[in-house]
Amino acid sequence: MSQADKAARFRALHARDGAFIIPNPWDIGTARIFATMGFEALATTGAGYAFTRGRGDSTLTRGEMLDYCRAIVEATPLPVSADLEEGFGPTPAHVAETVTLAGEAGLAGCSIEDQTKNPDAPIYPFEEAVERIVAAVNAARALPEDFVLTARCENFLYGNPDLDDTIKRLQAYEAAGADVLYAPGLKDLDSIRAVCDAVSKPVNVVMGLPGPTFGQRELSDAGVTRISVGSAIARFAFGKAIEAATELAEKGTFSFADDAMGFKQLEAYFDGY
Repeated sequence: MSQADKAARFRALHARDGAFIIPNPWDIGTARIFATMGFEALATTGAGYAFTRGRGDSTLTRGEMLDYCRAIVEATPLPVSADLEEGFGPTPAHVAETVTLAGEAGLAGCSIEDQTKNPDAPIYPFEEAVERIVAAVNAARALPEDFVLTARCENFLYGNPDLDDTIKRLQAYEAAGADVLYAPGLKDLDSIRAVCDAVSKPVNVVMGLPGPTFGQRELSDAGVTRISVGSAIARFAFGKAIEAATELAEKGTFSFADDAMGFKQLEAYFDGY
């Protein structure tokens, strides 16, 4: 499938009725497993990949992140959208360059956040945040293939659970030309519904963060178009590995292996690659 085909397929997913689920693989193996299971697109998880490198979230360089993105793009025929944090730089020019590099990596889309990586001032001021999304949109539109740009408001993850300000920002990002709007950390269906009602573009919601979760049907009824899981599956997998290693270290027993998937069962997901 060509990059143009992947981009068209990804765009079309956002135009269908109801919400679709886009899982987040953290390596080639999980990308191929998810593709074999019938998912129609994939999204990267910066945190999940960082864990495989023995690092914490938001510690990867842009080059490291794009290398990971290329590996996921090449792993399956599915379109891939990338978590590209705040664009890996403080200026709109940095954001634009990152989006350009994302298109060159074969991605069908990416998300850009309005967080700063500065704990003393974690969210960009409104006007500056909008300028950064304008730069991202302009870069996306200059790419040779279609590219779905997601604009993220990070208020609820960075100590500012202000729904009115979140909606104001998402509306401004929509006006700037973003294709998808995203406010991770919304805690209830009323807030999710309020965001969806406040914008006309598709809305992404992440499930798997601490706190309440909602099913695909509930989210679809609230107006959500796309559901991602961020690092949740990666954290679940690492948690199970830690449980097994804890049994080894503390008890010297091996009962965890009773629940391990068999070779043939696991390898079946990789048939055809």
